[in-house]
Amino acid sequence: MGTTAHAHNYGDDIFTEADGHPDTLANLGPLAGMAGTWTSADGRNVHPVGPGSDIQGEVIDGNEHSPFIEHYDLQPIDPQTNGPQLFYGLRYHTHITRPGEVEMFHDQVGYWLWEPAAERVTLTLSIPRAQVVLASGPATADAKSFTVTATRGSTSQGIVSNPFLEDKFTTVEFRMTVTINDDGTWSYEEHTMMEMPDRPGLVDHEDRNTLHRIAPPTPNPLALADPD
Repeated sequence: MGTTAHAHNYGDDIFTEADGHPDTLANLGPLAGMAGTWTSADGRNVHPVGPGSDIQGEVIDGNEHSPFIEHYDLQPIDPQTNGPQLFYGLRYHTHITRPGEVEMFHDQVGYWLWEPAAERVTLTLSIPRAQVVLASGPATADAKSFTVTATRGSTSQGIVSNPFLEDKFTTVEFRMTVTINDDGTWSYEEHTMMEMPDRPGLVDHEDRNTLHRIAPPTPNPLALADPD
């Protein structure tokens, strides 16, 4: 399972705000290769199903294996501070459908954040199934691959679910690995580990995709307003 990180030592002054650079795109560290609008029809999803499930893919050992189409938009935000703590980030929205369908299969919003002083990436994740996640992990500024994790019960890298999901599809760990590819694409592999009443051990809900950029990012408002 993932481990909870200790806070970076920013010193005793916790109120004086850090000085950030106005151009977020130039300071995204390992997130730089993700900025923009992306799409792919090559997504692959593996999730548990039961007798009442709407099956459209191949079922293997109680899990449906199915393709999906994804539209992923990531746009830079102005630098954010918590006193001396400084983040550069991307606000994102990913929307997923099944091939040939209009109905939403998955929808997700949140932020990808880069904390330069701590050399750490953080993902905030919110989905309309009433579940939220805050996952993070170490990364260097020039990293081409990094992993963020969250664990049920953690107060700093945690998972919060509505009562039904918490009882019947208990998410105990989330792990997502991002890889920035040399051909200008980026890929992810995502594992959501769950406990279910009728399944022994942990169930691995898996998603993976490689995304191709279809539009560049729009500079953050502060960068657009900065005369330099």
